[in-house]
Amino acid sequence: MLADSSLFQPRWPAALDEHAVNAYREQIQAYNDWAEAQFVTDDIDHLVHHRAAFFDQLLCHLWQQFKLDQAPLALLAVGGFGRQTLHPGSDIDLLVTYQQRPTPVLEQQISRFITLLWDLRIDIGHAVRSIDDCMLQAAADITIATNLIENRLICGEQQLAETLQQRINYDFPWQSRDFYQAKCEEQQQRHQQYHGTSYNLEPNIKSSPGGLRDVQTIGWIAKQHFKTKTDESLVEYRYISAEEFLELRDCQNFLWRIRYALHLEVGKCEDRLLFDFQPGVASRLGYGNEGKHSVELMMKDYFKTVLQVSELNRMLLQFFEQAILGGHDLADAEEIDADFAILSEQIMARHDQVFAQPQNLLRFFLLIAEHRQIKGIHSHTIRLLRNARAELNDPLSHDSECRQLFKQLLRHPRGCGLPFALMHHHSILAHYLPQWRQIVGQMQFDLFHAYTVDEHTFRLVRNLYRYSEAKYAAEFPLCAELLHRMAKPELLYIAGIFHDIAKGRGGDHSELGEMDVRNFCYQHDYSDGDTELVAFLVRQHLLMSVTAQKRDIHDPDVIREFARKMGSQQRLDYLYCLTVADIRATNSTLWNNWKATLLEELYHATSTLLSQSSDGDEQPTYDVRTRINEHKATAMALLLSAGFEQQQVNALWGRFTADYFYRHSAEQVAWHSQHILNISGEHLPLILIGDENKQGTTELFIYHHEESHLFAAVAAVLDSQRLSIHDAQILATRDGYVMDTFVVLQHDGKPLTDSQRIEELKQHLFDVLLKRRNVPVNQRRLSRRMRNFSVKTRVKFLTSRHQGRTAFELVTLDRPGLVAKLAAVLQQSDVTLLAAKITTIGEQAEDLFIVTSAQQRALTDEQQQHLQAQIIAALDH
Repeated sequence: MLADSSLFQPRWPAALDEHAVNAYREQIQAYNDWAEAQFVTDDIDHLVHHRAAFFDQLLCHLWQQFKLDQAPLALLAVGGFGRQTLHPGSDIDLLVTYQQRPTPVLEQQISRFITLLWDLRIDIGHAVRSIDDCMLQAAADITIATNLIENRLICGEQQLAETLQQRINYDFPWQSRDFYQAKCEEQQQRHQQYHGTSYNLEPNIKSSPGGLRDVQTIGWIAKQHFKTKTDESLVEYRYISAEEFLELRDCQNFLWRIRYALHLEVGKCEDRLLFDFQPGVASRLGYGNEGKHSVELMMKDYFKTVLQVSELNRMLLQFFEQAILGGHDLADAEEIDADFAILSEQIMARHDQVFAQPQNLLRFFLLIAEHRQIKGIHSHTIRLLRNARAELNDPLSHDSECRQLFKQLLRHPRGCGLPFALMHHHSILAHYLPQWRQIVGQMQFDLFHAYTVDEHTFRLVRNLYRYSEAKYAAEFPLCAELLHRMAKPELLYIAGIFHDIAKGRGGDHSELGEMDVRNFCYQHDYSDGDTELVAFLVRQHLLMSVTAQKRDIHDPDVIREFARKMGSQQRLDYLYCLTVADIRATNSTLWNNWKATLLEELYHATSTLLSQSSDGDEQPTYDVRTRINEHKATAMALLLSAGFEQQQVNALWGRFTADYFYRHSAEQVAWHSQHILNISGEHLPLILIGDENKQGTTELFIYHHEESHLFAAVAAVLDSQRLSIHDAQILATRDGYVMDTFVVLQHDGKPLTDSQRIEELKQHLFDVLLKRRNVPVNQRRLSRRMRNFSVKTRVKFLTSRHQGRTAFELVTLDRPGLVAKLAAVLQQSDVTLLAAKITTIGEQAEDLFIVTSAQQRALTDEQQQHLQAQIIAALDH
């Protein structure tokens, strides 16, 4: 039920005495409390207009109290307040205008009026200008011009307001063409601040693509062009249908309701829907108090809404472009067939019944693939597409002809480029695949997944398609080569479409997705062999990523097990391409050269192993000795060319274990060896920092006298320098020295290249390792974002055939100093670290540690239980 305005009747003070300010504040607070209570049941459209009316009444009362109603002035609302809408934290933009400059006495009265508004803690923006000044300022600033378009008289001389409006109507300094172009450029720049996507985990309700500003941009251009005050003019002038207008209004009201709840939750103006506020806003909007689940439900509705706004915004701005800038002559259209033509690089319908047959929806996108010159869809055709979409009763995939056309589209060399993107943006994909509709707007409340499931999947398919484009071939040459060799690349696209399609349903999404893709392949008449390949890729789409990032890929057993699961070179080729595309589509900050190197090393090692068994039935072997000999031979050649003697090199290498040569490249071995040969024992530790492996990372190598728990000290120093460890190899020589190798990156995922910072890091490590400085203690706090997440620490020990080592997985909340704290626990438990792989999945750390006991044996069950308890106690306290 709508709130009756009579339910709140303000009682304004009769005079401006010393008690007036408190009395006004009490009335404003009473109104705020009343409005917050009304939010639970009231219509949002009524609430924002009622709030504007309340402040209108307050401003009129104060205007009279200062006797400004007796002066030749007009008080106008502009901007959002000019639209007669107001949210709890919104500022109030006011314009005091005049024909003749106010006297000093009148200027003082205006100043006292504005000062009182500030004293009442009302967030106002104000200007005092003549009508001529208004026009001059508007000519110089598009924002001022936009605010003036939405002026509204609150109180004062009506004649002044009418004169200003006449000037705006007939003497406005911005012509329709210039205003349209300026607002479009403004929108484009605003969108770029949010990376051009509506899928931000912490969106700005006003400014993100598809937000309230995109709704307002349509209204501003219409009001300026048609010289009107109302949004309804869009319907009157037939630039939008009544149905589209209602859809736009519903979207606006939904965004208004989120913004209103956000302001209530924060207690001030805040348009960023930050993680901190999302659970509270979801609760206020009636999504429940289930935390993560409630937030995901709310954000799903939000993302669907901004998609609608974005589509309407693009369509209507294109209509305005044709009306304001001049459209193209339809006679110039290049005919494709009886239904479609191309006009100015846009595909357009030749008649309004073009989509009466659902099959034409699929044929439409196939034509886009077949005609390279098409860059987009004509605005009127977008409208026809939207109307046809609304009329569909069944998924398009239920029609056999549509299925054949969809298969043709997937097979077409350009089918998964622009046509697939347009199918996604215009929701045709959701109307083809029922499963896709379920993931539209499906977010995951974490810091790992930067996009909704449908947007992530679209980006993955786009990444796969880029492998086939010549201009991106150098970006991922191995993927481009493998895709070029594939007889049926469309199977890779199908796997990409279905890899995450079961997310949000509960259960294992890989297993459920496998069932979905099997049904799809059966429905679309794919062969048994093709179906098995695609089903394998969907079921195992995480396997290569997990193995490369969370397992010791220098362990022959790990490679053998991975090769066994692959079974064939074909599966490996497809899975490698899918994995690279998947990681890159999850979060723009995740991909780096280090991950690329890990995946490529795993690919080549597995490929070598699979090539030893052509039919896949024999048990392949991994030749460790060959790898070691190759590394030694190449490293020796590099050292001999640098002037070292073979005898002295062999003498040094005799102190090293075979594991060292197996785990380091020839370039690394040569780099380490030449510096060790050139240094004497009294000058230790030897600290090298570089990138001899050419992996786009920073390698830190430390050669020192063997001492216990060196890793803990190094980890603490690296953390204090805001460097993250991604890999660590802790090796000892046969005669009491340690050779520790760390792969580190800065927190932005980039290598450390600044020479001054490198020298500072070296010096800090020297001082700590030589006991000149204490080991640094982490004093950084969790970031704002991280404080909104909780991850229970889990320690899982892995089975291994190695007698002298134990591996365990650690899953916990990522935090500053985590690795250093874990190292301290190992030190206290008298456990020695041999290797570590550090992986951060959003807010979650998923690390692998390989350790040994003080006696250089695998941990007993009792030691494992003790270590597990110590780690959980240290990290979850």
